[in-house]
Amino acid sequence: MESAPGFEEFAATRTRRLFQVAHLMCGDWHQAQDLVQTTLAKMYAVWPRLRRGEDEPGLDAYARTVLLRTYLSQRRLRRSSEVVLAEVPDGPLHSGPGSDLRLTLAAALGQLPPRNRAVVVLRYLEDHSIEAVADMMGMSAGAVKSLNTRSLAKLRTILGDDRELLFRL
Repeated sequence: MESAPGFEEFAATRTRRLFQVAHLMCGDWHQAQDLVQTTLAKMYAVWPRLRRGEDEPGLDAYARTVLLRTYLSQRRLRRSSEVVLAEVPDGPLHSGPGSDLRLTLAAALGQLPPRNRAVVVLRYLEDHSIEAVADMMGMSAGAVKSLNTRSLAKLRTILGDDRELLFRL
């Protein structure tokens, strides 16, 4: 199968950022890889149409929207089939300055429901406006504001004294 012109370059330059967003949303390395792969596969299927009608920022927004909707869709499907395992890693996977803080933040994000987590990641990691997040999630701006407020309140509770460290990132 011959690749669509421009798709390989788009995928090569956006994969890392999509993975970062996916990992923060789902909290699982392998699931994040699957989300990015599914997102890129869905985009590849419609790439000629996308390329004609979208500029670079539009393609990025489309990719994030596909990623978000794929994540939320998979969360709905997995809810009834999740299996909890008792295996704990022997030690930390990452080390270096700030890694404990990143792990603390990732653990706190993991305690939020999927839609709440998506709002926080899109608002504060990706730096999108309330209106842009509402458009990506297919919700009203008021609903996004409400989710955002509740999510931040829950994160403050979860993080407790550690929440002040987040401002150092």
